[in-house]
Amino acid sequence: MTRILSYLEAIGEALEQELGRDRSIVVFGEDNIGGTGCDGELGNAWGPTKGLHEKFPDQIFDTPITEAAFVGAAVGAAATGLRPVADLLFVDFAGVCFDQILNQAAKLRYMADGKARVPLVLRAMWGTGLRRGAQHSQALYPLFAHIPGLKVAVPSTPADAKGLMIAAIRDDDPVIFFEHKMLYFTRGEVREEPYETPLGQARVTRNGDDCTIVAIGRMVHHAEEAARQLAAEGIECEIVDPRTVSPLDTGTIYRSVHRTGHLVVVDEANPRCGVASDICSLVAKNAFEALRGPVAMVTAPHAPAPFSPILEDAYTPSVEQVTAAVRTTIGRPVPV
Repeated sequence: MTRILSYLEAIGEALEQELGRDRSIVVFGEDNIGGTGCDGELGNAWGPTKGLHEKFPDQIFDTPITEAAFVGAAVGAAATGLRPVADLLFVDFAGVCFDQILNQAAKLRYMADGKARVPLVLRAMWGTGLRRGAQHSQALYPLFAHIPGLKVAVPSTPADAKGLMIAAIRDDDPVIFFEHKMLYFTRGEVREEPYETPLGQARVTRNGDDCTIVAIGRMVHHAEEAARQLAAEGIECEIVDPRTVSPLDTGTIYRSVHRTGHLVVVDEANPRCGVASDICSLVAKNAFEALRGPVAMVTAPHAPAPFSPILEDAYTPSVEQVTAAVRTTIGRPVPV
């Protein structure tokens, strides 16, 4: 049975179902239970764990505001038999605990010749839209996708938020789980029973023959709106949502490009050494013969995210930029 849930509710439901299924799952984070002076249970920054401590008192933990400590504790807990879900809150805080992620979580299984596992999920908010400035608005999934040993999920819908969270919790490798702040209250159909959305399996959200648009996270919704506008001009776009950027489902992308002959990648991250650059490079290397025009990227500029609302809106990739990139790539003039 499906119901309509928000992205945030879908994450909370995934956590509740998995906590009830497996007592080795533990949740670490700030204000999961409550904070100083708090009357009642906060349920974390946006409330996805609200009510869970009452149901699972031995599996939900509050931590101090010390990312190095609680992420390090989560890595150690994972290596010794638990399955922690740790909430970093803003992904921008990863700099405080990057050694624990880069050199411990990502490397332990490899350095132990497979004898150790680190089944850790690290939740992280990301992206522009809330006017939080340069230190609270970054799209850092390319940074983590670069690191061997980490898996990186970037769900764009409530259904995928639930399915990918369950898959991440059950996975034996560390997964960085990126949750766009502007998607938290979007709503969609979500199945009631527990289910896994496989890591490394893209989703084609719209079929088309004229141009492939690969879009990540919140940008999937921008791409879908752009595709609706372009369809009115007779341009049919196929949209691919990778869902995870590591592993990356290149097969689905290549098949789409072979069908359409054109590629636009829409990515809120900065362009240098980013996921958009990587996808364009992979297509140029492995599907060059299918291309009938240049590949294109629509990304944020190579600059910090501004605090000003007007500047932040200009900084973030827009629907208009996507439609312009598609027209340019396929050689169609802008309609008068």
